[in-house]
Amino acid sequence: MSITRRTALGALLAAPAILHAGRALAAKTLKISHQFPGGTMDEGDFRDRLVRRFATEVTKRTNGELAFEIYPGSSLMKTVAQFSALRRGALDLSLYPLAYAGGEVPEVNIGLMPSLVSTYAQGMAWKGAEIGRELEALLDKRGVKILTWIWQSGGIASRSTGIVKPADTKGLKVRGGSREMDQLLKAAGGIISSVPSNEIYAAMQTGSLDAAITSSTSLISFRLQEISKNVTSGINGSFWFMMEPLLMSKAIFDALPAAQQKAIAEVGAEMEPFALEQAKADDKRLADIYAKAGVAVHEFDAAALDQWKAIARDTAWKDFAARNATCAGLLKLAEKIPA
Repeated sequence: MSITRRTALGALLAAPAILHAGRALAAKTLKISHQFPGGTMDEGDFRDRLVRRFATEVTKRTNGELAFEIYPGSSLMKTVAQFSALRRGALDLSLYPLAYAGGEVPEVNIGLMPSLVSTYAQGMAWKGAEIGRELEALLDKRGVKILTWIWQSGGIASRSTGIVKPADTKGLKVRGGSREMDQLLKAAGGIISSVPSNEIYAAMQTGSLDAAITSSTSLISFRLQEISKNVTSGINGSFWFMMEPLLMSKAIFDALPAAQQKAIAEVGAEMEPFALEQAKADDKRLADIYAKAGVAVHEFDAAALDQWKAIARDTAWKDFAARNATCAGLLKLAEKIPA
């Protein structure tokens, strides 16, 4: 069987990337898993590039004592299962959409609460505020440590009509990405279909999904412009902002020497400006890529966002606060952070 250059390149990107920046006789290798397409340090989905940069720098600062294997495209394990694996110490690190763990830890759905975060500045302000300290403490108790705070704005790709106002979802099969987002869409008139973002393309292609809300980066990386007729950009505001941090198993982190822990924590924090810059850049790239493919491009306006927020308060926010006292407390703390 002949192997083409494209086939060989595809196999290379799908395989784990082993990153070493120095040699050590007894290097410890940590595995990083994520659901996004693989690339290189300089090209591809910025989330994959971020973990490669992180791995390279940590290996450098530990003089090769730590090395990393990177598994893109959920090639090591299925997407949702990665959080549970982190908790058990069966996986070392993952760049993970936090709300995907909502079935296991309902409080983390605060990371994709419709209309709660409406700007990058508001989301990033969580880290230094009480809401951030409480969220980190909650995850620590459940065996997971936040290394890099990452927020992403989201838009809506549709193989049907354009979606700007809540009423535009009526009768459409829509993917929201979390329990609370699904509640919002259902109240707006949509029919809920739940799939991870890396399965959206196939669902829209077969018609089991009419529209999907996800980050600008995923709307680009998963090539949804190929099967969409309309897209709504979140460049000037959105009701969909997701926390998608780089996480590490606390058991694995705690077992490392103090110097290695320090390197990991410092490099994780240093990745945040890169993540913010790239997320904003993808918000801008989205419109160009989709327009070039012949897709009609829309934007949310203030009136539409107010409509989404009114529904969110009466449905998703109310339901989340009623789940337990911790959820209610987190919501109150998050509401203190101005947009």
